[in-house]
Amino acid sequence: MLSSVVSVGAARSLASLSRRLSTNRPGSPGGAHRPAPEARVPLPDDEPDDEPDDEPPAANWRPAKDPSGCSVLLFPGQGSQFAGMCRGLLKYPNVKEMFSAAQKILGYDLLSLCLQGPEEELAKTVHCQPAVFVTSLAAVERLNHENPQAVETCVAAAGFSVGEFAALVFSGAMNFVEALYVVKAKEHCRSLGVEQPVCSVANYLFPDGRVFAGHQKALDFLQENSRRLHFVRTNPLPVSGAFHTELMASATEPLREVLRQVEVRRPEINVYSNVDGKRYMNESHVRRQLVKQLVSPVKWEQTLHEIYERTQGRKFPLTYEVGPGKQLGATLRKCNRKAFMAYAHVEVTADEDD
Repeated sequence: MLSSVVSVGAARSLASLSRRLSTNRPGSPGGAHRPAPEARVPLPDDEPDDEPDDEPPAANWRPAKDPSGCSVLLFPGQGSQFAGMCRGLLKYPNVKEMFSAAQKILGYDLLSLCLQGPEEELAKTVHCQPAVFVTSLAAVERLNHENPQAVETCVAAAGFSVGEFAALVFSGAMNFVEALYVVKAKEHCRSLGVEQPVCSVANYLFPDGRVFAGHQKALDFLQENSRRLHFVRTNPLPVSGAFHTELMASATEPLREVLRQVEVRRPEINVYSNVDGKRYMNESHVRRQLVKQLVSPVKWEQTLHEIYERTQGRKFPLTYEVGPGKQLGATLRKCNRKAFMAYAHVEVTADEDD
């Protein structure tokens, strides 16, 4: 993938959180009973959508809250990984159990890879996607321990690419273990040859900031001719696939089949889809959009506008980036400086005094 900057132009209980991060699969011995999802909590200053709903309006909409007393969680995607992440998270509840479950599912020691690398192994799709996914949810555990109010008052979440699965787990729409199986299934696709060259926008990050993905020869051409194409700068990204382009088409059916086999529930808070920046409405909508996400560009800029756009004078919620890196904070700053003023990053490495 090639990143370029173009010159043109809900209150929920801690028990509920533990339930969502539980490593017990549905139906397994000892699996905890899951209560029905709570009514979806609207964003502050949000207006009811026009979509039909099975529940009466009174069950869906609660009185508007002061936005400055609410929070939004953003979950990063592949490319944010680095060796040493998670070093500051192992002392928090559930984190070791999450990595232990991941090792059983993936067949290798994900925790050691996160802590020690090497970087080239961590950057491989088969490793970086589950690494970012688990680390991000581990960062939620830290946030919950240090600032439980931020978790309990969260009204919305969004995740960039694979981060969308972490957002769905946090929202109660997917089970941790089952979502990790789905993430593992996403690396089915490999190069399809160069007979039909592919080069397209894979991510809309911020105004004039785009990520292109496709065949390597096409990306090399863009980088070699960046000045003639009026790119301010170009940077290759540390990912190992043409994600969110038609080159991932061969992976859509395997992913669809995996999603048929896992339990998906309606999110308990607003979660926004990478495909169009809109809120997920129900279980079938989650399944459809996650398949589309493989071959559709990530509309992150549009998602941020959907979450944070409000009339002049309205307050903004607190925003926490939970996971490795601070890239989502950087994009938020470019998209909405006022919202960025209430942004914080949850550190995933060891504190200086640890």
